[in-house]
Amino acid sequence: MFGNFKILYHQGKQFIPDVTTASVPGIFRGRPVISTQNVDETGLAGLCPTGAISTKPVSIDLGKCTFCGECARQFSNKIKFTTDYKISANQRQSLIIHEGEDRAIEINPEAVRKEIHQLFGRSLKLRQISAGGDNSCEWELGATNNVQFDMSRFGIEFVASPRHADGIVITGPITLNMAQALQICYDATPDPKIIVLVGTEAISGGLFSDSPAIDRSFLDKYHIDLYIPGNPAHPLTIINGLLDLTRKLK
Repeated sequence: MFGNFKILYHQGKQFIPDVTTASVPGIFRGRPVISTQNVDETGLAGLCPTGAISTKPVSIDLGKCTFCGECARQFSNKIKFTTDYKISANQRQSLIIHEGEDRAIEINPEAVRKEIHQLFGRSLKLRQISAGGDNSCEWELGATNNVQFDMSRFGIEFVASPRHADGIVITGPITLNMAQALQICYDATPDPKIIVLVGTEAISGGLFSDSPAIDRSFLDKYHIDLYIPGNPAHPLTIINGLLDLTRKLK
């Protein structure tokens, strides 16, 4: 029974009536807020294993952040993580949080390609590619269609073949042995198609960004339509990001 209470505390109630307004447990780390308090900025930046923290002024790049929370633990007067899970963006620079600002991260409707709203607003089929991932984001992508989150109710589903897909979802840092497979899968997906990056590793390479075992040249060739940060990304972040991208925002 103690184990059941522990799960309930960490994960909250499993039933989610509305995935666009749901709340998450207090231990969840979402969008950070950075105060203007003066601290040892060199020491703060040195804590981050992926170089997500910059100084003068202090900022955090959610595309690099592993959400470990060490910066907030050691510099609690400077950084705190909120439970805001709506942190997906269609522009890379929108993932950078600067000190002194407390803004929501949103999809820029002006930067969304016209055909996305025209063709994928009511139905979107995606082929997921694990390009060297550790299976954490892959698990969360699978959870989006379980009975609690039920992403398929919005017409968004994963398919087995790229020939049946409207776009690809990439997880992992893109290893050398997956670079060609990724290209083949992309080429097999009919036009027009979208590219979605899920997780820190997919967006920036994460802990493996400097590794000679990865090849991220694929991302230099194509336009990325959606960045979904997290380590791993939460199902609510994934679902709301895809909905905000494909639906015309009121």
